Amino acid sequence: MLRELLDLAVPGACPGCGRPGEAGICPRCRRELAAAPRPVRPRVPAAVSVWALGGYAGARRRLVLRAKEHGDAAAREAIGATLAAGLLDLSARGHLPDPRMGVVTLVPAPTRAAAARRRGGDPVAAAARTAAARVPGLAVRPLLVTAAAAADSAELGAAARRRNLSGRVRPRPRAAAPAGPVVLVDDVLTTGATVAESALVLASLGVSAAAALVFAEA
Repeated sequence: MLRELLDLAVPGACPGCGRPGEAGICPRCRRELAAAPRPVRPRVPAAVSVWALGGYAGARRRLVLRAKEHGDAAAREAIGATLAAGLLDLSARGHLPDPRMGVVTLVPAPTRAAAARRRGGDPVAAAARTAAARVPGLAVRPLLVTAAAAADSAELGAAARRRNLSGRVRPRPRAAAPAGPVVLVDDVLTTGATVAESALVLASLGVSAAAALVFAEA
C-alpha cells in the first residue's frame, strides 16, 4: 500500500534524498518510509495515544525541512502519503477505526498564522489533505490554531514548550465537533507539548481523539 501511495507523489528529483532523475520518492527512501507506526511516550504526557512513523533523521528530516522551509509540494505530498499508509496500518491492526467503514477525521496540529504565511501554507494541513485524498473515508478539519502570542518553540525544552502553548492553542472561530472518530496529525513530535495541548482543546469541544499520528519523532 505504501508503494502505491508514494508513487502518486509529485514527480521530479526525489524529495527525500535529492537524487536526480527519480520520479517521486526513490526506492531507497521508499523503503525508509515504509516502517510501521510505533507507539511513543512523549515527554509531555498527552491524554491520547501517540504513534510515530519513524525518527527525525534521513529522508524524514529532509522531507520535513523541505515541506516547511521551502514550500516543497512534493515533500508535502510524500508526508501525506506516508501518513495515509500509517493510518491504514493502524486500522488494519485494530488500533484505529477503519476509514473505509466510516468517516475518520484528521485534525492537523495547529500552527501560527504568520508561520503558515511564511511557509506558503500550513505544511501539516497540506499533508493531511493529501492523506485524505488517497484514502476513502478520511476527512480533514483544521479545528485548531496557535495564537500569535506563542513564541517559536524550536529552542525550548519540554517544560518551556508546555508553558509557551498553555492557553494558546485555541479552537478556530465557529469550530464544531466532527461526527465520528478523530485523529490528530503532525509532522514532528519533539516533546509532545503540541499534541497534549491540542488534545485538551479538542476535549473542550467535546472531541475525544482516538490517537495522534506523527510523521517523525525527534
